[in-house]
Amino acid sequence: MEMSGSIKIDADRETVWAALLSPDVLKECVPGCQEMTGTPEDGFAATVVQKVGPVKATFKGEVQLQDRVPPESLRLVGEGKGGAAGFAKGGAKVQLVEEEGGTRLDYEAEAKVGGKLAQLGSRIIDGFARKMADQFFEKFRQAVEGPAEDEAADASPDAPKKGWFRSMVSG
Repeated sequence: MEMSGSIKIDADRETVWAALLSPDVLKECVPGCQEMTGTPEDGFAATVVQKVGPVKATFKGEVQLQDRVPPESLRLVGEGKGGAAGFAKGGAKVQLVEEEGGTRLDYEAEAKVGGKLAQLGSRIIDGFARKMADQFFEKFRQAVEGPAEDEAADASPDAPKKGWFRSMVSG
């Protein structure tokens, strides 16, 4: 399966780059992520709980950051094992392009699944993968730039602070 997309982030390229390398940001943005450890140099290890169709599994995986050209591009390569549910492996090329008012993040991703997951069929898997990518990049955008004006007015004081990463690196 292959997919690609772009998202505009209201932050400078260096801030977006730093967020891509932060295990704290990645843990917050990966749907179902229970644990994220590691460094950009050595790679990240993660535990993710997901339900794909009727299959629910805990995946343990590793991601390496390769071909890094700060603050322009990198390639993520990883794989995860979900026990009887099967495995997933793949990669993504991420490009950061400066634009007026922010940064455009372009990505091209590929993934392969095996085991029970592969038996679900490509339609279910493709839909799930697109949903996961959309959720990740929306959470990533919010972590870096904060909520839209109307969301900020509606947010309860107890809600997790969005845009926390940019305030941390710029403050």
